[in-house]
Amino acid sequence: MGFAIDGLVSGLDTANIINQLMQLEARPQTLLKNKVSSSQTMISALQQLNTKMVSIAELAAKTSTADAVGQYAATSSSEAVKVSTTAGAGPGSLDITVDQLAQTQVNVSGHLTAWSATVPALSIVTGGQTHEFATDGATLDEIVDKVNAGDIGVTAVKVSSGTDANGVQQYRLQFASAATGADAAFTVYQGTAAEVTAGTATDFLSTANGGVSIRQAQDAKVTLWAGTAAANQVTSASNTFSELLPGVSVTASTVSTDPVTVTVTRDAEATTAVTEGLVTALDDLFSYIATNSSVASSVTSGSSSAKGGLFTGDGGVRDIEQRLLSAATSPVNGKSPSEIGISITRDGTVEFDAKKFAAALAANPAGTEAVVQEISRRVADVATNVSDKRDGGLTLRIQGQESEVGRLNDQIMDWDRRLELRRSTLDAKWQGLELQLQQLQSQGSWLTAQLGNLPSMSGSEG
Repeated sequence: MGFAIDGLVSGLDTANIINQLMQLEARPQTLLKNKVSSSQTMISALQQLNTKMVSIAELAAKTSTADAVGQYAATSSSEAVKVSTTAGAGPGSLDITVDQLAQTQVNVSGHLTAWSATVPALSIVTGGQTHEFATDGATLDEIVDKVNAGDIGVTAVKVSSGTDANGVQQYRLQFASAATGADAAFTVYQGTAAEVTAGTATDFLSTANGGVSIRQAQDAKVTLWAGTAAANQVTSASNTFSELLPGVSVTASTVSTDPVTVTVTRDAEATTAVTEGLVTALDDLFSYIATNSSVASSVTSGSSSAKGGLFTGDGGVRDIEQRLLSAATSPVNGKSPSEIGISITRDGTVEFDAKKFAAALAANPAGTEAVVQEISRRVADVATNVSDKRDGGLTLRIQGQESEVGRLNDQIMDWDRRLELRRSTLDAKWQGLELQLQQLQSQGSWLTAQLGNLPSMSGSEG
């Protein structure tokens, strides 16, 4: 076989001979490894396709809702009122006047050097409940900590307020409601809860006790249609009014004397962006399939050859592509999606004409939105059916490929053991041949020596 090189006994490179023989023996395993490599490449490509399909399914499901394609934008005629839209908004306008803003309650006590030892408790009434805090022997700091730890919607803080006539440091206790609105109002008493109920407790923050009201708890108030017979006042615990108009939040920041007009109109830009996003995602998926389905040709040594992509001739992937393309471009109630700017190209993908869509939306908002919703619903159905994590077509195919790779790897491991045994057999056989050859060489050398010791035939005849 042309393997001869200088060697110790036989003159042959037996290690190289065995390696070449093993390469011949390992051909079936090499084919298995090549198949595993190509299968793993296909699995990776299918997983990427499935990931894109899942994203499209989620995006299309959102786009199929009326709130996604029928979006509305709200504007205000004054910086004093901010507006935003939520689900369920519709076109309309409303005049409002901001009468007052919501605010928290803030009160401070009279000057204190320490808590009175004769007062065993401090009680706070808020939200229709009385909360009692024991103050027997407590310092002002400890009282503040107890109130804050109580988490009752009222906070306290000790504030330095100078010194008295004797130079002793004085403090005021400030109490504030955590939330705005009239319902957050509170009263602080010196006395137990029972004394509060009996009416014998002292109002700790009253002016008679040196207390000062910094700010009263109050609701925000706006008047609708002010100055007309339909005038109606609406209150809110915060400065935000959620349902003055359906799906519209109004937030006041300044009291106004003149009416502020809130206007809600269709948000054509948002609807266009949502639709374009879906078409772009579809186009990206179609492009991915096309890239992996293309056939590349090459010329080597004067002969040409062609090599297909991973998805070339793949009926399963082709079926998915056709189903999605049909979902995106088939007529809706006899109306072609191309009439609103969603059309199929000569390359078999989809494209979006924003100007054409905007014109269709302006001419027939409800009809255009209905077409987008139906297209989205169809795309979502196909993409979900294909990519479902339990029984989706792509999911099952990926699982099948992974199982096949597992079986092939088991066969490769079996071949590892078989080839290891075969190499051991060849090593032993060649070692045996070397030993036999060494013995023959030794015998030959001995015979040569014996023959050299025999008397020559000519000498004995003389």
